[in-house]
Amino acid sequence: MSGDADGFDPVAFLERAVPVASNDDVGEMRDLLVETLEAEGVSPTVDDAGNTVASKGAAEPATHLVLNTHIDTVSPHVPYDRDDGVIHGRGSCDAKGPLAALLSAFFAADPGPDARVTLAITPDEELLSTGAAELDLGGDMYIVGEPTGLDVCTAAKGRFEGTVSLSGVAAHAAEPQSGVNAVDALAPVLDALRSFDDDREAHPELGPATLTPTMVDGGANSNQVPADCRLVVDRRSVPPETAEGFREELESTLRAAAPDDVGVDFALTERPTPFLEAFATDPDHELVTALAAASRDAGGRADVRPFTAATEASYFSPAPVVVFGPGDLADDEGAVAHADREYVRTDDVRTAAAALRAAVAALTA
Repeated sequence: MSGDADGFDPVAFLERAVPVASNDDVGEMRDLLVETLEAEGVSPTVDDAGNTVASKGAAEPATHLVLNTHIDTVSPHVPYDRDDGVIHGRGSCDAKGPLAALLSAFFAADPGPDARVTLAITPDEELLSTGAAELDLGGDMYIVGEPTGLDVCTAAKGRFEGTVSLSGVAAHAAEPQSGVNAVDALAPVLDALRSFDDDREAHPELGPATLTPTMVDGGANSNQVPADCRLVVDRRSVPPETAEGFREELESTLRAAAPDDVGVDFALTERPTPFLEAFATDPDHELVTALAAASRDAGGRADVRPFTAATEASYFSPAPVVVFGPGDLADDEGAVAHADREYVRTDDVRTAAAALRAAVAALTA
């Protein structure tokens, strides 16, 4: 069967969506999405943040299920191609394939008298998630469409970034004892970074948090004791750590490790939206079990596991949230999502659509 029970064909939609470049501007892709919704009798709204939102069901529901993904893609745009049941091109798996499957489920949804289903599609997940940061949907459960190989992903690490600034006193390099060397203070700071998580237990699903120095800059002249040094660090967090909690603890740890005459400051990188923090949903929650069963029944692998990339799912936590969709971040040959060889199998798009239709029906009966 080419489409769902209402006649919407997710693969036909995907064939229209992938040729539309949405790496620099999502306007044309959003127009296609709105046109598709209206053709199915749905009246969406586009808010000031660029989110496309549509709902059906009770105005004051006891159960509110939200279906979410994004229409933007990374650069450069990769042209559309199709062969042997595979659609190639930018966005085919990240995330227009998941979008096609979510649309199929939304159009087929017939929520019960106390239930509501909302479709919320964001415009800039690949950059700063300004759209998702403005969503205030009050959902009880969220399904976020991303390429998971038809597995149900219940958790993901967060990502924070910040800069350690060390300050000393400049002096002539011929008289180093007359100054305070900020670069030399890196040695105990790096030691403290390596041991920062030694006493922390690994998360049962996500494993240990990581803290990685990624960039360093210091000194002004080759014959001068450097007064300043800056070190950028990348943090991959696990629950329940928050960005601010991490900032405070790391700064305190580094102040204790650095020499007394060296100033220490740690600041998170400034951004207009919150960092994507770690999230974890109970694997026994009905959202997880219903979607896993539906994926399995439709022919998917349906493993329950963490997701390896950051997503806007973290903005919807602590409500139960899972990540699900057709396609893979990587395969045996290498990267798929964000790569020039990005692709999705049409059978997987149909399987994901069938699984989502069944799960939405079960969760909103």
